[in-house]
Amino acid sequence: KPKTKNHQPQTIVNPFKKYLKNLVASKRVIGNDSKLMDFVKADATLQALVAEKEIPGLAITVFKEGKTLVQKGYGYADLDARILVDPQNTIFRIASVSKNIAATALAHMVNDGLIDLDTSFYKYVPYFPKKKWDFTIRHLAGHTAGIRGYQGTEYGFNKKFSIKESIEIFAADDLLFEPGTDYLYNSYDWILISLAMQELSGIPFKDYVQEKVLNPLEMTNTFAPSLAVSPCRVENRATFYSKNRLGFRKAIPVNNFYKLAGGGYLSTSEDIAKFGQAYLDGKVINDDVLFPFLTSEIINGNKTYYGLGWQVSEDKKGRSYFGHIGNGVGGYSNFFVYPEQQLVFAILINCTNPNVQQDLDEVVDTLISAQERGVSL
Repeated sequence: KPKTKNHQPQTIVNPFKKYLKNLVASKRVIGNDSKLMDFVKADATLQALVAEKEIPGLAITVFKEGKTLVQKGYGYADLDARILVDPQNTIFRIASVSKNIAATALAHMVNDGLIDLDTSFYKYVPYFPKKKWDFTIRHLAGHTAGIRGYQGTEYGFNKKFSIKESIEIFAADDLLFEPGTDYLYNSYDWILISLAMQELSGIPFKDYVQEKVLNPLEMTNTFAPSLAVSPCRVENRATFYSKNRLGFRKAIPVNNFYKLAGGGYLSTSEDIAKFGQAYLDGKVINDDVLFPFLTSEIINGNKTYYGLGWQVSEDKKGRSYFGHIGNGVGGYSNFFVYPEQQLVFAILINCTNPNVQQDLDEVVDTLISAQERGVSL
């Protein structure tokens, strides 16, 4: 279930102490206005994550009704070179937020009548090994097909797989359950979807996404990694880190080209926020086509809190949102679209899961609460 609270609370020793001077100055300007203090609180929380070495760097962009509410970089895109994060230009790995981009491309293919969500996957990719049960594009997109997830170190492959070549990783394995009877989140489902889309369109998956999603939405800082080069040689790309008890180290080299649809894209926080705003503005596709993508699947009478490529859930205060949390080698991401509040959040970190989701949830909640009480900047 999206945004489950299964992380242990972070221990931060008085996160305000390092910024007391700034906070006092803020109080002098805004007096005792608790509404505006919410923004100070959110800012201090994110600054503390860097100061306490919980993360190397972070970019946040928040839109309210299409206008920039918050946009700021924290910490470093590169620790050794002391290059600061720039939320407009620093390129991060967005991990599973890639599924939202891929799902948007799939929705275009549905809209154009090229693919049917409820048609057998084998109609589009007949050479995939036959399983005990048939499964559809809808099953794959909603993670109810029974395809297995990563095993061992598969999440960290650094091989020059094409999308078609990569299915050898899991193609011989049985389905874990009869499609439509259970839910298992994984990225291999989206490898298969991208393969089907590639076969149908007759062009590389990344080119189809570029034509149907990235170009129309002017996502000029969103990129696919290169098949031939790892890591991706993109200007302004952050250095990717992992974290252990001794601190940060450069993440292992990986080549995510083959799992582009499930977790391979690179982008900026501004581009991802722009993507979410396009959904709020109705600039993607008509609502009838998008409805199944942004509606939770139901299994045995229970919601999966996942649509087709999108987490579809509620936060701890019952506010509805759609988007995704992403975690990959050297990258962690939060992307939430709150339709009722007309808010879009894009938060990107250049580190493998730094275990700060509780802090990010608090920042999101603080900023939403401020807006609900009528604060404007």
